[in-house]
Amino acid sequence: MRTLILPLTGLLLSGSLLAGAAQADEPRYNQISLQTQVEQAVNHDTMQVTFYAEAQDRDPAKLAETITRRLNAGLETARRSQNIRVSSGSRSSHPVYDEKGENIIAWRERGEINIEGSDFAAISALTGELLGDLSLGSMQFSLSADSRRETEDQLIASAIEAFKARADIATRSLGGSDYKIVNLNLNTQYMQPVRYRAEKLMMAADASGGAPQVEGGQSDVSVSANGVIEVRGN
Repeated sequence: MRTLILPLTGLLLSGSLLAGAAQADEPRYNQISLQTQVEQAVNHDTMQVTFYAEAQDRDPAKLAETITRRLNAGLETARRSQNIRVSSGSRSSHPVYDEKGENIIAWRERGEINIEGSDFAAISALTGELLGDLSLGSMQFSLSADSRRETEDQLIASAIEAFKARADIATRSLGGSDYKIVNLNLNTQYMQPVRYRAEKLMMAADASGGAPQVEGGQSDVSVSANGVIEVRGN
């Protein structure tokens, strides 16, 4: 039995060596690295606003009750608006010390609520209502996941076409007849939107006498295609 196995193993090994030698002898032509990028500005379709209640008191229990009451009132008001997502945000409390930093003289607490949606007019109107009991923390505009995915899908097709067009130019310039793609990588990039801070928003609110008037703006979505082609001769 052993004398039969050894020759068979030798044949298999020889076969694999011959296959490797054949691959090594295959002609290789000019390989070129190419990169293209396509970009599109997309209007923001989602608005997020953060409100907060903040106060200070010597009695931490009384302070917590005050913050809870203000937040609950804000949540109740916000939930009456249709097509607006409402959620509780972060909440924190910390002691306030005297000038020497030795004794606690009071407690300070802050709690947040968040609203989000695609109806900018409704959110702006709700913002005006909530500013009575709550303060404005920040406002941000962004792309929804569906909008971003749809834009990226369109740009991927455009990026591939741009890569192929550049590959054709390189092939002709080198005097080749055609090319094959050795590898191709696609990368998407989305510029994060700017978050408007409270100070700027409140200045806008004071100037307008109500909710701050801001534009949703746009974000740039881009897709890059980079890879290697092999140019074949005539």
